Amino acid sequence: MDMKALRYFVAVAETGHMTRAAECLGIQQPPLSLQIKALERELGALLFRRHPRGVELTHAGRLFQVEALRMLQNMDAMKQRMARVAKGQVGTLAVGFTSSAAMHRFMPEALRAFRRAHPDVELQLHEDNAAELTEALVAGRLHCGLLRVPVAQPEGLVFETLLREPVLVAMPSDHRFALARHQHSRPLPLAKLCEEGIILVRRPGAPGRYAKLLALCHAKGLRPRVVAEVDRMVTNLNLVAAGVGLSVVPASMTGVHAHAVAYAPLADGGQLDAPLTLVSRAEEDNLPAQHFAALLRKLASENPRA
Repeated sequence: MDMKALRYFVAVAETGHMTRAAECLGIQQPPLSLQIKALERELGALLFRRHPRGVELTHAGRLFQVEALRMLQNMDAMKQRMARVAKGQVGTLAVGFTSSAAMHRFMPEALRAFRRAHPDVELQLHEDNAAELTEALVAGRLHCGLLRVPVAQPEGLVFETLLREPVLVAMPSDHRFALARHQHSRPLPLAKLCEEGIILVRRPGAPGRYAKLLALCHAKGLRPRVVAEVDRMVTNLNLVAAGVGLSVVPASMTGVHAHAVAYAPLADGGQLDAPLTLVSRAEEDNLPAQHFAALLRKLASENPRA
């Protein structure tokens, strides 16, 4: 039984006349009559009583009409839904992000814009460090991710720098460098930073942005003293606030622990800007993910120094 036979049956049932139903369907009356007879044979039940003025439904026909209408409505609903799926208007989008990427105002603005444009797409948000997000993308658990500096670039993933921002030194608000800045508002030299214990945000064995910081120190003959390595930027700033050490963070993190952490420019930090990186799968066929990536690129191009 095909859907065409159901539509033919419903047309005859609603008009009560083979000829009028054929006109509504845009076909000839004899083929329509043959289709109805074939349907009755397939079902093993008489659906219509024929009389000179037209046809009327039998008891079996009335029951079948209810089922036929339900099936046609379900089919139409499915076609409409699949049309929206084909346009990326419905579905699921799994986005991962690091804590420092989430702190940039670009992230909530992008999510709000995507929700407005695609209200029926289910957003699944996952926070993790850059290494774990990269592995989740490779495994197919995420459609795309936002992080800072990639710790690895596996085959099959695409890494795009959306934005860049300067870095700042984060220090306890009662640190001598912070107190001195109240009197002399100057950037902090890298040599001064290396006099203190430094906290790094990276997974052991994964370089990330802090590899550049260490390389810059070594290039200047400095020997930084690393006192802690953590997975997340917020943990990093918690330790800074607790007085464990100093760190270098993206400028967008300045609102974190504002009562306990002071922020200062790094005099030698020109090479240490913090990117915001979009990671996606090269062969991604999830249309919501494609739309989200396109939106991120558009927003970033409109305000490259957001």
